[in-house]
Order: sequence, then C-alpha cells, then structure tokens
Amino acid sequence: MTAPAVVLVGPPGAGKSTIGALLAQRLGTGYRDTDADIEKTAGKPIPEIFIDEGEPHFRELERQAVRAAVAGHPGVLSLGGGAIMDDGTRALLAGLPVVFLDVELADAVRRVGLDAPRPLLAINPRQRWRELMEARRPLYTEVARATVATGGRTPDEVADAVLEALHLAPVPGDRTQDTTQ
Repeated sequence: MTAPAVVLVGPPGAGKSTIGALLAQRLGTGYRDTDADIEKTAGKPIPEIFIDEGEPHFRELERQAVRAAVAGHPGVLSLGGGAIMDDGTRALLAGLPVVFLDVELADAVRRVGLDAPRPLLAINPRQRWRELMEARRPLYTEVARATVATGGRTPDEVADAVLEALHLAPVPGDRTQDTTQ
C-alpha cells in the first residue's frame, strides 16, 4: 500500500480541487478526486446519485472510493466534503498527511455559487453550509495534521501554505506562476 503524499479535506468551496491540482503539479505527482471517482463508477453526476439512489447509497460509494484511493494513490488526493463523516474513513486517514482547507462562508459561496449542483446545499444554501460546518469542523480538525485557512489567499498562496505545513518541498522547476488572478 502506497499512502497519498497529501490528502485534502474541507467543505464545499474550500478549493480542494484547485489546490489539489496545484500541489500535484508542484510535487511532480498525480492528482485524484474521490468525487470524480464516484461519478465515473456510477456513470452519473453526484446530484443525480442523490436523487436516483439517495444519500445512503452515495455515502457507500464514497466509502469505497476513499478506501481505494487511500490504498492505491501515491499522489495528492481530495476527498468530498462529507467523506469525513464516516468513522471508517476517519480511521483510514489516521497518520496520513491530511490538510483541512478551512474556508469562510463568504468565500465558499463565491467559489461554488448558490446555484451549483450540490445536493446538500440545495435548500437555503448559506444556512445549510453553516450547519454542515458546525457538524463537520470537529471531524475535519480530528483527521488533519494541519489546518490551512484559505481566506484572503490566492490558490498559489494556499498551496505554498500546505507545502509548508507538511514540510514538503516542490519539485524544482515545476512551479508555475498564475498571473491571471
């Protein structure tokens, strides 16, 4: 079993996908997103899984995707926002280089938008996001080796903070500067 180099956790809008891809590039490794794995396995987007089969079915697919990714992906791994709700998943993450990307509500809303297809945020997204964070924050911090606040930071700055928090060095020459921001 090869453990991931970095595992990113956090709520919707934390930037896990963006930061994960940047980190993989800087570390010269692959990037994997368990939500993408679930959609590939199910053959449909996550909102459709929730509608067609329900949240319990989705959570089972998520448990399987996380187990497979933790066991077989040596690069950067992003987990879906609710993956840490499962006791078995939290146990799998013990001892791994997990980083909680902590985001404030205003930033999360700006990043995901209120009309984004996120099943658990469909009704009253701001209030629901607050409720999810209240329930999940202790679990994110439980599994995390480090917490990186994303507020007021560019993706490059967040990626730098993650590397620093985990004492990882980027692969020389692989860093690209994003000047479009």
